Amino acid sequence: MKKSLMSAFLLPVAGVSLASCGVNSVPTAEEEAKARWADVQTELQRRSDLVPNLVATVKAAAAQERDVLREVTEARASANQIQVTGDQLTDPQAMARLSEAQSRLTISLQRLQEAYPELKTNQNFLGLQDQLEGTENRIGRRREQYNQAVQAYNTRIRTFPDVIGAKVFYGAKPMAPFEAAAAAQDAPKVDFGGNAS
Repeated sequence: MKKSLMSAFLLPVAGVSLASCGVNSVPTAEEEAKARWADVQTELQRRSDLVPNLVATVKAAAAQERDVLREVTEARASANQIQVTGDQLTDPQAMARLSEAQSRLTISLQRLQEAYPELKTNQNFLGLQDQLEGTENRIGRRREQYNQAVQAYNTRIRTFPDVIGAKVFYGAKPMAPFEAAAAAQDAPKVDFGGNAS
C-alpha cells in the first residue's frame, strides 16, 4: 500500500518537474522562431517574385536606364542564391551572408528609384515605388517578428528552469537574430543629378 501511495505522489511530482524544465516550452519556442523565419522567407520570396514584374513595367517606360535595371536584376539573382534553412538559424555566418545579399538588393532598388526622378508622374513608376515601399515594410516587420521570437527562444533556453530541459533533452543552441549588414548603418545618399552651388 505504501508503494502505491508513494507512486501516486511521485508520478505527478515528476511530471510537474519535467514540465517546468522546458520539456514542452523549449520546442514550442523553437518552432515559433522557425515559423517566424518562414514568414521572413515568404516575404523575401514575394519581393523576389514581385520586383521583376514591376521592374519590367518601368523598363518598358524607360529603356535608357538599362544599367540600373541590370544591377537590380543581378542583385536579385544574387539574393536568391543565398538561402537560410531552419537548421542554419544558429549559424551567424549564414545569417550574415543572407543579410549582405539582401542589403545589396535593397541598395540597388534605392538606386533604381534615384535613377528615375523624371518618371514620378508616370503611373507605372508610382506603382513601383508604392509596391517597393510596401514590400520593404512587410519584410522589415517579418524580420522584427522573427527577432522577437528568437529573443524569446534564446531567453528560454538560458533561464531556469527551462535551461535544464534545453540542455539535457534538446542540446539547444541559441539562434542567430537577423542583423542588418554593416553597410546598412550608413544613410543612403540620394542624388537626383543636381549640383549644389
